[in-house]
Amino acid sequence: MSTEVERGRGLEQEGIQTERVKWNLSTPALYEEAVRREEGVIAADGPLLCRTGQHTGRSPNDKFVVRESSSEASVWWGKVNQPMDQARFDALHRDLIKSLAGKELFVQDCYAGADPKYRIPIRVITEYAWHNLFARNLFIVDATPSVPHVPQFTVIDSPRFHADPARHGTRSEVVIAVNFGKRLVLIGGTSYAGEIKKSIFTILNYILPMQNVLSMHCSANIGPKGDVALFFGLSGTGKTTLSSDPERQLIGDDEHGWSERGVFNFEGGCYAKTIRLSAEAEPQIYATTRRFGTVLENVVVDPETRVLDLDDDRFTENTRAAYPISFIDNAEPSGQGGHPQNVVMLTADAFGVLPPISRLTPEAAMYHFLSGYTAKVAGTEKGVTEPKATFSTCFGSPFLPLVPGRYATMLGERIATHKARVWLVNTGWTGGPYGTGRRMKIAHTRAMIRAALSGALDTVAYERDKAFNVDVPTSCPDVPPDVLKPRNTWSNAAQYDEQAAKLARMFVENFQAFESGVTPEIRAAGPRA
Repeated sequence: MSTEVERGRGLEQEGIQTERVKWNLSTPALYEEAVRREEGVIAADGPLLCRTGQHTGRSPNDKFVVRESSSEASVWWGKVNQPMDQARFDALHRDLIKSLAGKELFVQDCYAGADPKYRIPIRVITEYAWHNLFARNLFIVDATPSVPHVPQFTVIDSPRFHADPARHGTRSEVVIAVNFGKRLVLIGGTSYAGEIKKSIFTILNYILPMQNVLSMHCSANIGPKGDVALFFGLSGTGKTTLSSDPERQLIGDDEHGWSERGVFNFEGGCYAKTIRLSAEAEPQIYATTRRFGTVLENVVVDPETRVLDLDDDRFTENTRAAYPISFIDNAEPSGQGGHPQNVVMLTADAFGVLPPISRLTPEAAMYHFLSGYTAKVAGTEKGVTEPKATFSTCFGSPFLPLVPGRYATMLGERIATHKARVWLVNTGWTGGPYGTGRRMKIAHTRAMIRAALSGALDTVAYERDKAFNVDVPTSCPDVPPDVLKPRNTWSNAAQYDEQAAKLARMFVENFQAFESGVTPEIRAAGPRA
């Protein structure tokens, strides 16, 4: 049985010398293994609760791409894709494989990509049982395989292995090394399971554009009439929350491809932030934290009753739930949809000056896609005493192995071909910056998105925002008119003007990196400093 240790069916093909391999265990069996190995505890109502130790988020500075002949000319080398030479990788590979000799390991054979035409078989080999359950939840599992599983890419995840900077050329003991030539990812020194998910996303961002498929860091859903909407955004902007709409079917919450056939999910699960999650504002996601099969990361639990406290951030603000997408009642089973009619770009503006919703021209859409703006708030990092602008091109620069312009060009072509409407939505602050103003009411944001997707905003009047050069609706169903114009929500209009001008300058300064590669119309579509 695949649920037992199988002698003679090890991982020799990966060079790993161990017979203690457990293949494709079910969710209940992985629960049992995780508890037996004291990797986690079962919380009230059934989720598996695990801690990730000192690493409670991704380690982007510890991620490397191997410089090798098959990919060297295509990779966007620099801060995002730090090069590792082949000899260093080979040493890392040998040392990590050697460290796993004789250990008990877990393997999940699964897929990335819901569209059968583009899906790729992957293999995830983990040192921890709960990491294997994470992979089982996040990727696509074929319940009735009809052909042998031959992985195109393999991830080997060993939190207990520590890289040696002097020997392996790493920055620290943590390493995420992607080798496109060997179709292999090595992860060591971190227990944060999100590294597994994002390493596969990096791979898809490399191979799919070469097949004329746009890979995107976005969520997607589909309306009753078959109308598809995309939601781009960085962590904390509301991709998962806003795409989980009881009136629309969820295609996926984080990563998608846009091919000549339409949109398809890369994953089979969701990875939602849970800090201060509420049953009232986000009922579907909240419900997943109360059921068997969900993996919770770094959530605080009462040691006696095992009752969760989703409001407690003592370990991290980045508490997470990983669960199969089938846990969302109205998920689209195929993970596929047609061509999008609407594209929503989400930003959490902590300066409190961006309009809560604005309509973008095709040129402005390209400007804001390349900019990828959101903001960190005061108190999230030492020394940050006021909002800090963050620009992540294409709303996902840490995962882009190719030059950003390639993704932007593909998006622009698809928006034009399918005449998609594009919206910029601020889910951040209003009435003042973080610390003075207040977070945008989720009910208002939902109402604005509902109006945009339904066409209700197609017939209203618009005003041009002078600072940000976008068109803002003057009315929206179920939203007070003053909310739509952020300057009206501030008690001091002069302070608003000063803050808006400051953020506009940041946009302009950031966009200088792209000016030589875009048209004058795109350059002119951005904010005005």
